[in-house]
Amino acid sequence: MDEQYEGTVPRRRRKRKLRLGRVLFTITMLLFLAIGFYTYVQYNSGKSLANENTIKPGSFTGDAVDPRYASVENYLLLGVDDDGSGKSRTDTMMVLSWNKSAGTMKIVSFMRDIYADIPGYKSYKLNTAYYLNGVQLIKDTLTGMFGIPIHHYAILDFENFESIVDIAFPKGVEIDVKKEMSENIDVTLMPGKKQLSGKELLGYARFRADSEGDFGRVARQQEVMSAIKAEISNPSILFRAPKVVGALSGYMKSDLSSKDELSRALSFLMKKGASVESLTIPIENSYSFKSYKGVGDVIELDVDKNQQAIMQFLGMQID
Repeated sequence: MDEQYEGTVPRRRRKRKLRLGRVLFTITMLLFLAIGFYTYVQYNSGKSLANENTIKPGSFTGDAVDPRYASVENYLLLGVDDDGSGKSRTDTMMVLSWNKSAGTMKIVSFMRDIYADIPGYKSYKLNTAYYLNGVQLIKDTLTGMFGIPIHHYAILDFENFESIVDIAFPKGVEIDVKKEMSENIDVTLMPGKKQLSGKELLGYARFRADSEGDFGRVARQQEVMSAIKAEISNPSILFRAPKVVGALSGYMKSDLSSKDELSRALSFLMKKGASVESLTIPIENSYSFKSYKGVGDVIELDVDKNQQAIMQFLGMQID
């Protein structure tokens, strides 16, 4: 007779299979946490560097966006230099026009010695408007003279520019220096292709002690912007981006309560193949050199001719 086993038959334990999806999810979450932590630490590291920012641009009211050009926003970009009195003049004055739907950017550069009609004051050099009453006055001066709408602004002083360049590009920014430069720029630059530090790059952009004067300086400022754009296109900048953005948020003053728009603009600049067109004011054959008592040497221009050139360049109509 066969023996019958009474009782519970033990179940064979099943080995738990390692689910690939769960592993990938866990790895992805850890990666996101690591990236988030790195971004947070680097952003705050950059922002902590800007505790001594003393820029005081004053109040600002931008123009309303024209429904005819709903996708276009114009940013007034200013580089200021403190003369030691606690007040600053703008040595760099540009309007960046960003067409978000077309994905294009255009920059209009204004020479600082333009003889300008400054609202509420006598006519003086354009770079004096900021000295007199901050960013709003230079905005009103440019809008009044040239009819160009300005919606937002961003302002950076030269010392902070040096710091941001060194943070973003620790190996420097490549520039082909055409001649020896040293006068009034606190550095000596020799001819040839060079990797310029923040201080050297600023000196290159500010140099004007040659026959080209302010015209050459504005051209070099545009060259510097193109060189920086080329460096930004390098993927290695992504690792330094959080620290750079943190430094910018502290060093730079802007009317934007959120950095979203600025971040989008920087993202555009980082795209390979994205071009930035430029125009210098005054245009050729539209100005003369004059000298006025109490003002000095100035560039007196044909306002109407330059206004038409700006609006044609930006693709806008003159009201």
